Amino acid sequence: MPTNVFLQQLITDPGRLTNLADKAKETAFEHGLIMRTRETPNSSEVVTYIPFTLFPSPVPKADLLQAVAVHTHFNMLVDRVSQDPDFLEEALGSTIQADDFTAKLFDIYRQVQKEGQIQSIVVGLNRSDYMLDMETNTKTCTLKQVEINTIAAAGFGVTDSLPKVHRSILRSVGLVKESECVQDSFKTPQMCAALAKAWELYGEQNAVILFLVEDVQLSKLCHRYLEKELWDRNVPVIRRTFDEVSRHGSLDGDKRLFIHSKEVAVVYYRYGYMPDHYNQQRWAVRLMMEQSLAVKCPNISTHLVGTKKVQQVLSRPGALERFFPNQPGAVEQIRAVFAGLYTLDMGPEGDRAVDMALENPHNYVLKAQREGGGNNIFGEDIVRVLQEVKRDQRRAAYILMDRIRPKTVPNILLEKGLPLTLASVCYEIGVHGAYVRHRGQMVLNETVGVILRTKSIEHDDSGVCNGMSVFDTPLIIPSLSQDFQSVS
Repeated sequence: MPTNVFLQQLITDPGRLTNLADKAKETAFEHGLIMRTRETPNSSEVVTYIPFTLFPSPVPKADLLQAVAVHTHFNMLVDRVSQDPDFLEEALGSTIQADDFTAKLFDIYRQVQKEGQIQSIVVGLNRSDYMLDMETNTKTCTLKQVEINTIAAAGFGVTDSLPKVHRSILRSVGLVKESECVQDSFKTPQMCAALAKAWELYGEQNAVILFLVEDVQLSKLCHRYLEKELWDRNVPVIRRTFDEVSRHGSLDGDKRLFIHSKEVAVVYYRYGYMPDHYNQQRWAVRLMMEQSLAVKCPNISTHLVGTKKVQQVLSRPGALERFFPNQPGAVEQIRAVFAGLYTLDMGPEGDRAVDMALENPHNYVLKAQREGGGNNIFGEDIVRVLQEVKRDQRRAAYILMDRIRPKTVPNILLEKGLPLTLASVCYEIGVHGAYVRHRGQMVLNETVGVILRTKSIEHDDSGVCNGMSVFDTPLIIPSLSQDFQSVS
């Protein structure tokens, strides 16, 4: 990683910086790191580069290995929780009284449970996000989980080639040794292998994988990478919106799902994780798909496992042992990455959490049951929200989490329309995983790869789609305590 001195010199030489940034953007185009623009999200004639950092950010090897090593346990945890209706009922009981979106998802879950599971194939594609929490006194960092995403987990596809771009940039400024600390990442083939395995187990060669997509398809070019990988495996793919499935989708007498005359083997949700993705008609479509014989990625129970409330309940003493009996090693690995998580349910425990947050709001994050970035509440906004809901059931729509204080590093963010400036940034380490269960047995359980999402410390929340974060690559180092002064 370039030193602060190097970066300061670069930023004070506009011509050199512009040339280097242009080289990075052109290399990104060369390797297909492209996306549609926010101004024309449904046009493939106007494209730009994906937002990314000019240089890879330093990540300690031990922390990276820890995040990678624990992920197969998280795959197993998500799957086991999804099969435990008593746990889900108890964990989400208060939340569904306070949060309408979670309640609607849970209504579908209950109906599907009542009708009985008809599909023994389960496929999960997830991403667990971490930050390095800086200990104030010791100046050491510990890996802490931010959340786990069980639906529409992004960060693979076009980003697989980002390490090549970063190695090229490092070499172009003479940092050849550092370029060797950037590893390749081939997440897309392994993630798609799980979808292909589910399709294969479904057992109908002419059936398709349905990508359930949004109307405004900013990320369509990323999806094309996944589609190509599946087609190369002779797995047919179609793309449809909720409204298209509503018009052309149906179930036969055996509850097989058809779109026109095409039987659907797997429904892969790239949409449907936010309240504004739904109206009454779309809720009916979601129920129909969940009732069908098609394999769902994720199915409705796995979607619910990704809620913040389930994450908080799993952090309680004894909760993990329920899902890993006689596996203390797995329990220890998972529990080691949990941050402090607190219930806001009505009662003494929730009252204490409310008081903690009101007394020291800057030490916590208030989290709603939402995905997609931009949904967390920080600082004095926590006080505003909790003062409004602290005495009624509405507060159970949230959980409270210790605020992670990450070590910052300098970098330059490349994004269309963003000026070239040196920023103090922090990152989330996203670890992708894939699993397939068939007839009660795990037939695939893999940690697939890593992506960083990096933001300026000026932003509290994160998210690439909302413009707060950019993609990044780990530059693997021994320790963050390094000052990199030996690098020129």
